[in-house]
Amino acid sequence: MTLTKLTARIASLATLALAALPAASLTTAAYAQPPHASVQIADLNLATASGRTAYQHRLDFAARRFCSGERTLNIQAACRAGVRAEVNAKVAANVQFASRS
Repeated sequence: MTLTKLTARIASLATLALAALPAASLTTAAYAQPPHASVQIADLNLATASGRTAYQHRLDFAARRFCSGERTLNIQAACRAGVRAEVNAKVAANVQFASRS
């Protein structure tokens, strides 16, 4: 599998992971759209330190944006940690899967 295909696969998984994350608590009306965030990583080479650093910056930004509606700083911090953990786990699993192909 080429690095481009691997990066595209990782990007799609990261986007899906963030889109599927449930909110820690819903503070909006029932008719409101659920929160959504995405991390674009198709242009990054995760095999390099600079690519991984850029990925972490983008993930942190998306997590802050995704969790910004939470009421308290503690809940925001827990939400951000959850977003980072889930996306990192899914990206790592996809990288392992892709490296076997």
